[in-house]
Amino acid sequence: MTEKPLSNNVEQIQGDPETAGGIKMSNTVILVSASTMQKMKQSYQNSLSGKVPSGAVFAAKIPGCSITGYKSGKVLFQGPAAETEASKWGQPLEKKPDAARSAKSSGNPLPPDIGELSVIGSDEVGTGDFFGPMTVVSCYVEKKQLPLLKELGVKDSKGLTDSQIAGLAKELLTFVPYSLLILPNEKYNRLQQSGMSQGKIKALLHNRALYNTAQKIAPAKPDAILIDQFAEASTYYRYLQNEKIVMRDGVYFSTKGESVHLAVAAASILARYAFVREFENLSKEAGFVLPRGAGAQVDRAAARLIKEKGMAALPHFVKLHFANTEKAKRIAGVK
Repeated sequence: MTEKPLSNNVEQIQGDPETAGGIKMSNTVILVSASTMQKMKQSYQNSLSGKVPSGAVFAAKIPGCSITGYKSGKVLFQGPAAETEASKWGQPLEKKPDAARSAKSSGNPLPPDIGELSVIGSDEVGTGDFFGPMTVVSCYVEKKQLPLLKELGVKDSKGLTDSQIAGLAKELLTFVPYSLLILPNEKYNRLQQSGMSQGKIKALLHNRALYNTAQKIAPAKPDAILIDQFAEASTYYRYLQNEKIVMRDGVYFSTKGESVHLAVAAASILARYAFVREFENLSKEAGFVLPRGAGAQVDRAAARLIKEKGMAALPHFVKLHFANTEKAKRIAGVK
């Protein structure tokens, strides 16, 4: 369960990605009228960028700040001079993400304004996939960054395509402090065969990722920590009863956590981005495209792996305790 950095395909992000070159980065969003948008575009005429993002009216870059004006009327300022530059045109937006009414929590009651707080959120991907590892991410989103994440389109990764995930992840990696843990199938299988349930494995990973992120942002402290709930709070802490360090202060649990706070949505995007990349690497090792999920197509793919590489290779690719293992063996004619 070693922490791993994610790459944005340009450079390897290490340490705290909230800073670049030792300079504290800032992100501010304001809302302006159509006439003000045109005045801004004219004002930045000599600094306009040739490439304009989808949905944008203009993009400009000045010393210490990048400015992007969107058709929605929102203007995004990024860089160490973002707040100063934005103040010339308007006041920062502060919007609260809509919480899903069907979300349920356990343990401590959620603060009524949790969607507006600075939060460390965590989520995991890969627990229901036969192929591929389990990936867990926790990340810290400050309340002043919420308008930016909303403008970028951050939401639950399950509603996004792989290309959308990649695009959003590369944006998030430039300013969101995070911790990524990837559990390879070999280690997952050893833990599971030793008697450890998948729930306990997830609890251990979440707790470690949350601790890592808290250490990265220290001495700053989040207003809250939100875990996308996969077990009741009492069960979660029972899983961690033998751990020396357990994150408890300010920790909350909620189903559909991505709709409660965008920190969880951002974590889900980074976790899926990591999962997709690891999955692609496994497909290369297999020599053919591996299917996701745990359906019949997965059984056939696993049977092909058994025939081509032998049963000994299977633990590297799959979670052996899934029923798909026995189905694949029958298809492959292995007893």
